[in-house]
Parts: sequence; structure tokens; C-alpha cells
Amino acid sequence: MKIIPVPVRSDNYAYLLVDEAAKQAAAIDPYDVPKVRAAALKAGVEIVAGITTHHHHDHSGGNQEFANAFPGIPIYAGSNKVPALTHMVKDNDEFHISSILVRCLATPCHTQDSICFYATSPSDPAHPGGVFTGDTLFIAGCGRFFEGTGAEMHAALSYLGTLPDKTIVYNGHEYTAGNVAFAKSVDNHNPALKRLEGIILSNEITTGLTTIGDEKEWNPFIRLNAESIRKATRGRTEIETIDTLRELKNHFRG
Repeated sequence: MKIIPVPVRSDNYAYLLVDEAAKQAAAIDPYDVPKVRAAALKAGVEIVAGITTHHHHDHSGGNQEFANAFPGIPIYAGSNKVPALTHMVKDNDEFHISSILVRCLATPCHTQDSICFYATSPSDPAHPGGVFTGDTLFIAGCGRFFEGTGAEMHAALSYLGTLPDKTIVYNGHEYTAGNVAFAKSVDNHNPALKRLEGIILSNEITTGLTTIGDEKEWNPFIRLNAESIRKATRGRTEIETIDTLRELKNHFRG
């Protein structure tokens, strides 16, 4: 199993989820179809499916062009708000891309149709697995609560936290530098943030370089019971804390 990030727009990511033996791939959030097609040609793989994490245009806006370019292939997503949908999925649904198993994790909040897709390969046990988190989980951050509540985001991030710690995170945007700056403002003495800063300095593309276990160490929206974060937010409960963190992040200009 191999995962190829494809930068699109100014800071979005599409991806190719590749079964290397079969030379087949699914395209995740293929907003820019020519770029995704070029990446597949370069990798020597056939695109056999599309996967959409949620209905926002910067993730689903290429779907109709994608369906026209690859007629007849399935497009998986969590609601009929997603253009060109052929297969609606819900929590714990599973499907295959060749030998790769994909499990659907419903994570409503950023949008109510947000689905994270957890991919593992029984034929490639050395691969730790990866999760495509769309705009739910970012490296050291999370998405805005556009269609949901802090309680829903807390539930979504906790759900993702049940995946194996070694699971690699593939998120929807390159927001890592800004997220670290905010995390330092509420959790400045966390040594894990210095490690993440090193990753940023060494890599223009940070997606695919960190794990669910890392998020538990440095993501303030997951570290809700850390003393420094409780102090910064004056939150008495986890929900008060995550709500305040989101408001602080929304207005952060650091």
C-alpha cells in the first residue's frame, strides 16, 4: 500500500491510495482532476474509485469532472450533497480498493456528512495504515465547527483516537505551521511541539509524516485535560475547553 499526496488549490490535498501490486488506486478529494490524473500516470496506476471526505467545494468540487473523466467507477461519500455520488457510506461501512480495506468513520461536526477513511492492507502488514481525515483532524489542529458543536468535535477526535497510535494521518489542508503557532500559545511548554516544528522546518509537505499517536502528544484539541490548556481556556469541562479553544483559534493571528 502506498499513499501519494497531490497538492491542489493553495493549501488543499488530494491523495492517491495505491495498491502497488495491482497498480490500482482510489483518488481522495480529487478537486483538480488534471493534477490527480497526472500523478496517477506518473505512478503508473489506474484510478478505479473516488472517495470524498465531505461536501465542501474545495473537496468535492472536482467530482463531476472526475466522474466524466473516469466513467462508471464508484464514488464514495457520506451524503448526497456530494456531487456525482454513487455509493453513500455510513459509520463502520467497509469497501475494498483491490486488496486494500477501507473502513468508514463518521465524524460529524465540520460538516454533518464528514467521513474519515481508515485504510489498511492485509497483504502489506508492514504498512501501519493511514487515515484520511478531511477537515476533521489536522496536524495539531481540527476543523471549524461549521455544522456541529464542540461536543461533536470532541466525539469525532476521540473516535479517531481509538485507531492504532501508529496510524499515519493524511489531512485535507497544509495548516501545520499555523496550528503549531496556536498550540504554542496555549501549551507552550509541551516538548512535542518542538519536535513538530522540526518536521515543519524540514518538509514543505507535512501530511503523511505524523501519526495518531503524535496527535495525542501535541494537538491541543485532543489534550483537553492538560493543565496548561485548561488554564489557557479556563474550561471546567472538556466541552467548555474545546469550545473556547476553537473560538481562540478562530481569532488567532499569531
